[in-house]
Amino acid sequence: MTPMHLGQTSALPASPEAAVLDYVPNPRPGRTYLVRFAAPEFTSLCPVTGQPDFAHLVIDYVPGETIVESKSLKLFLGSFRNHAAFHEDCTVGIGERLFDEMKPVWLRIGGYWYPRGGIPIDVFWQSSAPPADLWLPDQGVAPYRGRG
Repeated sequence: MTPMHLGQTSALPASPEAAVLDYVPNPRPGRTYLVRFAAPEFTSLCPVTGQPDFAHLVIDYVPGETIVESKSLKLFLGSFRNHAAFHEDCTVGIGERLFDEMKPVWLRIGGYWYPRGGIPIDVFWQSSAPPADLWLPDQGVAPYRGRG
């Protein structure tokens, strides 16, 4: 499992499908602990208008045998910049791909999307109920309140 991106110059993938996620061995196998990635400037494109959509993503997971390498995750998330999809498809698709490839004990993703047509759309997905012994902090993203 030699990472493809770590320590290398890597171009932004042309699409999420072309992105390669790297996984490395879990340094604490058998322990229940939470890993959190926050991507407060995630972007994709509206599949209808082609206009940019913006979200704050929070990905929480309990590692199994591997963890996702952060540079490859950054490149994967960046590949959505020119990808046209609804909020629900982006959010759930990211969670499912990570869960299917990494095989964590548990994973959840919160997609806190900025308003489109005046309505903020938040999308949440998790693989199952969290482990009973997991310390699970709130994702810490305040509800959208506009300018006032």
